[in-house]
Amino acid sequence: MLAFAMPENTYLFNSKEQQQTFAELTQEFRCLVCQNESLADSNAVLASDLRQRIANMIRQGDSKQQIKQYLVQRYGAFILFKPPFETNTYFLWLAPLGLFISAILFLIFKIKKPKKKSVSLTLTLSEQQRLQALLVTKQD
Repeated sequence: MLAFAMPENTYLFNSKEQQQTFAELTQEFRCLVCQNESLADSNAVLASDLRQRIANMIRQGDSKQQIKQYLVQRYGAFILFKPPFETNTYFLWLAPLGLFISAILFLIFKIKKPKKKSVSLTLTLSEQQRLQALLVTKQD
């Protein structure tokens, strides 16, 4: 019987703060191979390399912001699970909201029953007299 096991934590740090920073950062970045997993969750070789690079940068004293800048500069904003709200990502952030509002408006107008229009007949005096004459002749 074969058993597969992942090592719990092979990254050693000088403090709990560094360990916490590592855990937070590896959750914030996307695995470029898997794309649906964070670096922390991925088993891909590239994810392992990136985790090692992040650990080294933390040990060297780089801040979270410096590490983020490095990875985004190197791999693009796609590596971030939550891309920044910038001019080139407006569509990414606003498209779901726009689609939701469009769907609601469509449903409102599609389901809404049209009101029956009342027809108002206004007859002139000569038309009223002619109608009266026709009704009288019909009764005779």
